Amino acid sequence: MALLQPFLSHSPPLSFSLPKPTPLSLVSLSQSLKPPHKLLTQTWRDSIRCCAIAEIRDGVSLGGEDQGVLVDPSSQEEVRGERHVAEYDWKEEWYPLYLTKDIPEDAPMGLTVFDKQLVLYRDGKDLLQCYEDRCPHRLAKLSEGQLVDGRLECLYHGWQFEGEGKCVKIPQLPADAKIPRSACVKTYEVKDSQGVVWVWMSHRTPPNPDKLPWFENFARPGFRDTSTIHELPYDHSILLENLMDPAHVPISHDRTDWSAKREDAQPLCFKVTERTDRGFAGWWGREKDESLLNFLRFEAPCVLQNNREIVDKNGEKHYFTGLFLCRPSGQGKSMLIVRFGSTKRSPIAKLFPEWYFHQNAGKVFEQDMGFLSSQNEILMKEKVPTKELYLNLRSSDTWVAEYRRWMDKVGHGMPYHFGHSTISLPQQPAVVEHAPAGLVAGLSASSPAKGGIGTMHAPNPANRYFRHVVHCKGCRSVVKAFQAWKNVFFTLALASTALAILVTGRQWKALLLVGTALSLAGMYACSTVVAMNTTNFVRIHRRL
Repeated sequence: MALLQPFLSHSPPLSFSLPKPTPLSLVSLSQSLKPPHKLLTQTWRDSIRCCAIAEIRDGVSLGGEDQGVLVDPSSQEEVRGERHVAEYDWKEEWYPLYLTKDIPEDAPMGLTVFDKQLVLYRDGKDLLQCYEDRCPHRLAKLSEGQLVDGRLECLYHGWQFEGEGKCVKIPQLPADAKIPRSACVKTYEVKDSQGVVWVWMSHRTPPNPDKLPWFENFARPGFRDTSTIHELPYDHSILLENLMDPAHVPISHDRTDWSAKREDAQPLCFKVTERTDRGFAGWWGREKDESLLNFLRFEAPCVLQNNREIVDKNGEKHYFTGLFLCRPSGQGKSMLIVRFGSTKRSPIAKLFPEWYFHQNAGKVFEQDMGFLSSQNEILMKEKVPTKELYLNLRSSDTWVAEYRRWMDKVGHGMPYHFGHSTISLPQQPAVVEHAPAGLVAGLSASSPAKGGIGTMHAPNPANRYFRHVVHCKGCRSVVKAFQAWKNVFFTLALASTALAILVTGRQWKALLLVGTALSLAGMYACSTVVAMNTTNFVRIHRRL
């Protein structure tokens, strides 16, 4: 992520040094653990690989040149081929659903966590309610419904629900009949914490408040952040990999925000300080800095943060955080909440409107989208753990290796996972969403609960409007406002041109033509802003 570039900048060093890793001699050990037929299979595999990695077996470097370059096993258990399995149930976790400020007030919205479909809405008391996204009548999606007097109405037959999922109205029921007790919907516990709505997915275990994430820097006095939300067309584990990979930033995001530069690509240093059943943490920085300035923490199920502390020339300490909340939203799909903030904001950043940072974030994701989508496709096609596919370098991919090894511990408790040494493929087929509700239903509620008409509004994860704008109240308002101003400038241009033709005085003609030119310039500016918010980034290094 180019958004991580602030964590690669210079600052006063901390009193941290990176110990030199002790090389592991694993040649004889790895060979002794393998049966003869597996050695033959491995030899055949090695023969079709390039010479640079011909002696890599099971993700362990065997050649003298490779040793010290590739990521080493994290424990003696891994060296022996053993695996630690942690107790884990993906449902007994809090998942980030949405930014509180972007939840529509006049419509329900459909969301997913893995393969579980949910509907979220604000009721008549301004309380957030979350149900299973299906009507108990005939399984219609409640997220395609509408809000009537604070109640959620299914638009198929008009059944209405409120509070704890109780059905309060069935239009087709006789006047003297009672609503069946079974006509209710399954509910989920939700919490609004630090500007994010979280959902507890388990019905068997009560919500655990200790597992609800709390971010210390966001509670500090003077801390301000810019938050965006994005829907992305690849698995959340691939997204997390990408976000914890600072090494790709100078190359993939070269000059995206005037700070990432490909000539800054260099070796990085990492020091893992924590490994638990719920994640890992550690320090990282540039090798040439000789100090580890950034602290990364990953916490189950899908929370990643990069923190940094900088002391200015006056001795005042400032805090910077890059927070990534990655919700698994189905096979090959994820929803990301990005929050960058600090206790000291750059004066230059204050000159730009918030939508500018939102569209720049969209550009960053589009720069990586081709790589990550193909990565997702290969993992599904190859059906083998990542150690059989990845070549993780110690100087760039330490966090990626740590994350996949963590999945080895807990993947058995997920619907599917791609670990370092283990893998479990999805059992359920991927859900493909079709076109949004029809014209009348679409107009009855606001985005993002409903789609719209036209290609810009089509539910296409390759389209920036669908990935971000429909989820962001601020950017939707910006697009609508500039579209309206574009029409105003167009009308003014037509009017001033017509008047310039009709009037006879040269001064009036000149003045009106200047007005036409200014109106056309205004149209162009408005079109540019709309395009910046809705048009995908396209790399120009290729020549067709």
